Amino acid sequence: MFYKQLKQTKMSDEKINIDNNTKFDINIKWLIQIISFTVVAAWGYFDINSQLGELKYETMRLADEMKMNSEFRVKWPLGQLGALPDDAEQNLRLNYIEKDIQKHQSLLEDLQYKSIKRDALEDLESHAK
Repeated sequence: MFYKQLKQTKMSDEKINIDNNTKFDINIKWLIQIISFTVVAAWGYFDINSQLGELKYETMRLADEMKMNSEFRVKWPLGQLGALPDDAEQNLRLNYIEKDIQKHQSLLEDLQYKSIKRDALEDLESHAK
């Protein structure tokens, strides 16, 4: 009905005056569809906006993690970020093993020296007889 009035108004080149007493007829079906469309559009807008916000936050978090990982990847092998407790224990054990090996090497050298000295004395004794 409103459409018919608008069409007739355009045809007759009359101006439409809108004021406090303006009335128009609209089908309830169309009104429900307009309201439904508006609600769905608003819901869709806010859903998309929320997802964009989450993606921005996730991107910032991942960029920060990548920066920290790059720093870790460079500094960890250089020992600038410390060591694991297991590494410290392992290093301590290795130090003890190295000391034991050095002690055993010095004992072995002493035995070799004494063996050489004894062989030399035996040779001297055998030549002296």
